[in-house]
Amino acid sequence: MTVAQFFGCGMLAFGPPVAMFAITIATDPIRTIMLVASAFFWLLALLFSSILYCAVVQLQDTIVFGLVFSVLFQELFRFLWFLLIQKAEGGLKKVSDGNVQIVENKHILAYVSGLGFGIISGAFSLVNVLADMTGPGTVGLKGDPANFFVASAVTSLAFTLLHIFWGVLFFNALHRRAYLQLAYVILCHLLASGITLMNPMYGLTIPTVWVLTVLSGGLALVVAGGSHTTLAAACRPRQPPILRVPTPQLTSQDTAL
Repeated sequence: MTVAQFFGCGMLAFGPPVAMFAITIATDPIRTIMLVASAFFWLLALLFSSILYCAVVQLQDTIVFGLVFSVLFQELFRFLWFLLIQKAEGGLKKVSDGNVQIVENKHILAYVSGLGFGIISGAFSLVNVLADMTGPGTVGLKGDPANFFVASAVTSLAFTLLHIFWGVLFFNALHRRAYLQLAYVILCHLLASGITLMNPMYGLTIPTVWVLTVLSGGLALVVAGGSHTTLAAACRPRQPPILRVPTPQLTSQDTAL
């Protein structure tokens, strides 16, 4: 039972991000490199927030302190990653082998960067939980919530998607100098992370996080130039192409025969 729960929660949390990577990124080496590099910047944010947490001994018992500075460091390194991309734009055009779409379309680069942040964030938040999930025991036997694993997987998936949407909104805000949009990303990140402090009240925390996910996704769709029409067209199954064989033209000799 524990192994089945391990695979179920693992696929719930990482199935959609892995599918997005396989469909939209894996075939392009430049996008793959950018995704890995953006994930490395998230790791740098984790490193610096951990150093600060260990340095300020007096506040180590205050979880809110670590949470706030962790969010701020993540957004700071998202900004530093944006600056690095801007500086390296000329080099990206040279190594893109004629495919300059990732450089010219800023939303693609923001999406790739956000997915890198989201995948590594989800991995670090859930890997230890998945490791405990394989047994020999299971959570819930001594008063812990029985749905802890499923709730953790659902929350991890929400934060992975949120990082994608935040990446699109963050980059668009910097390009257009839309500071209210930039403030929304930071405040939404603080709210989504802060609401998890109320766990295990999953009836409150999970709906709140997913409302923020849907809201951020809608805003990201709008700033990327999408609409409900384009979204419906993207979700509509595509019809396979129909091959039409032209009817041969009969000549006068053919008709005489």
